[in-house]
Amino acid sequence: MSDLSDAAKRLLIGRPVRSDNVGHTLLPKRIALPVFASDALSSVAYAPDEILLTLSMAGLSALVISPWVGLAVAIVMLTVVASYRQNVRAYPSGGGDYEVATVNLGPNAGVTVASALLVDYVLTVAVSISSGAQYAATAFPPLRGHEALFAIVLVVLLTIANLRGVKESGKAFAIPVYLFMFAIGLIGVFGAIRYATGTLPMAESAGLGLTPESAYDQGIVGLAGFFLILRAFASGCAALTGVEAISNGVPAFKKPKSKNAATTLALLGGLSIVMIMAILLLARATGVTFADDPATQLTRDGVPVGDSYVQHPVISQLAGAVFEGIPALFVLIAIATGLILVLAANTAFNGFPVLGSILARDGYLPRQLHTRGDRLAYSNGIVTLAAVAIVLIWAFDAQVTKLIQLYIVGVFVSFTLSQLGMVRHWTRGLRTEPEPARRSQMQRARVVNSIGFVMTGTVLIVVLLTKFTHGAWIAILAMAIVFVTMRAIHKHYATVRAELALGVDSESARALPSRVHAIVLVSHLHRPTMRALSYARAGRPSTLEAVTVGVDPDDVTALREQWDAMDLPVPLRVLDSPFREITRPVLTYVRSIRRESPRDLVVVYIPEYVVGHWWEQLLHNQSALRLKGRLLFTPGVVVASVPWQLASSEGQTGLEDPLRGPVNRGF
Repeated sequence: MSDLSDAAKRLLIGRPVRSDNVGHTLLPKRIALPVFASDALSSVAYAPDEILLTLSMAGLSALVISPWVGLAVAIVMLTVVASYRQNVRAYPSGGGDYEVATVNLGPNAGVTVASALLVDYVLTVAVSISSGAQYAATAFPPLRGHEALFAIVLVVLLTIANLRGVKESGKAFAIPVYLFMFAIGLIGVFGAIRYATGTLPMAESAGLGLTPESAYDQGIVGLAGFFLILRAFASGCAALTGVEAISNGVPAFKKPKSKNAATTLALLGGLSIVMIMAILLLARATGVTFADDPATQLTRDGVPVGDSYVQHPVISQLAGAVFEGIPALFVLIAIATGLILVLAANTAFNGFPVLGSILARDGYLPRQLHTRGDRLAYSNGIVTLAAVAIVLIWAFDAQVTKLIQLYIVGVFVSFTLSQLGMVRHWTRGLRTEPEPARRSQMQRARVVNSIGFVMTGTVLIVVLLTKFTHGAWIAILAMAIVFVTMRAIHKHYATVRAELALGVDSESARALPSRVHAIVLVSHLHRPTMRALSYARAGRPSTLEAVTVGVDPDDVTALREQWDAMDLPVPLRVLDSPFREITRPVLTYVRSIRRESPRDLVVVYIPEYVVGHWWEQLLHNQSALRLKGRLLFTPGVVVASVPWQLASSEGQTGLEDPLRGPVNRGF
């Protein structure tokens, strides 16, 4: 069983990588861009859809302003990218927003940012994979109704790919990401040419009417229309998710790390803005009509289209119009879009484990998240992210419209606090910096981060106002729960550290006990018992005795006779057990020794079988495990397990081949 599981693990994940090869896992810019920017680039596939969906509530007239909403999103994107270029230069260690907030605003602000980012990373996986599953169901009708299951399978595949290592997964995912950039570029260039020459066809939904909701029957005028525009803007700001991932992943870049990360940020911002604006402008030019509830809102000749109408995503409608008569290019666009939506989750699979490792190092998450696995990836963090994302996908049935409402709250919390932290960073630096050139540079950086703080803070307020009742409260609640949990973990680690620290009484802690009482637990007189007796005698204790519990009188009599016949140099004590218990009599006896001699040490030797099959564990060692669990809570008592390897355990150590077996720290 163990050999089979090890072989399967090596087949899926690969052979372990030595720790001194960590430098070979660093990423050049051409690989770092698809690894860390796939999330932000993938938002091109659904951020325009969300803008149009929200505006559709006010009817066709509202869709006219979609490019202006996109322009507002682009301005925020430019500001955030410029701000984060300052972040990666000032804090290249990989802590990102968490480090900036902790250093400049205090631990509580840092944990708040970390909580927001962790929740956002989970939602990134859930939203991206669910969106990809929806696209796949559009292209392959048999998948309809099974999107959640298909999405879970995709998460599992991404998990396996990332467990193989960051660089390996980056190489595998680079081609689909660049293919998506090429595909959107084709749509933009061909669409612009056909629009300029007057040959651009209308989209498949261009001839449909759009019935506004009752609250917006007057269009986007008035206070209700203003809030609808704000809500569309907030939905479009989903395009900014993933920008922060680069600041968290600076250590993964090749040297010079900060410069390469800043360059990658600039590329990400430029590409995202160009693609989003191209899609929104072409959607306006081709008359794309997009509705939140197409069956009832969309009409043909004044009659609702009904449930039989299939509303294709905006990119699919644009591809159908721009490449009319060229089905091969339409298929290329569909495949590239579906792939980028799935691979967008890869950004979270790189950001979440790194951030989790830093938080574990600082004592806010379990220490297991800080260790690397076989392939030098933070495998425990990868598996944790996948498990939580799968739960979300299953709970929300892979519905992007439901999940998107939980989105972007967390990322804008981190954006805002990070920018405020950077303003304080530059202000503090200006107090001590004497060099004029450096002071001018720091003042410019502070202006950039100040503008970033104002903009991201404004967007955060808009998001909270427009999305709170639509599901954003769930994300806020999740952030609060994560925050409280991390503070509790940190408090626990701090308490344990203080309890275990060497203090003024460290000399007394190193003092040897007055005497050592050795007890060997005996059930039968066989080879494991003889080994336990030998080990106990080798320790040269002050007193040594064998102890058995008298459950069955006949068994006790037989044991005494065998003991005397072998003339063993260790006395045998039989503990009475009128209720046929084993654990309680032993505990009572051990505690009686402790009461009589509190300064003495009691060492209890327990023979245990080492088995090779999981089902054998159910047949052996149960009494020993129960007894050991109770003895461990008794002060002044040491429990020593004396192993006896059964024949079935032969070859189960996993050490025969140093590159095989489960002997690693991370997974």
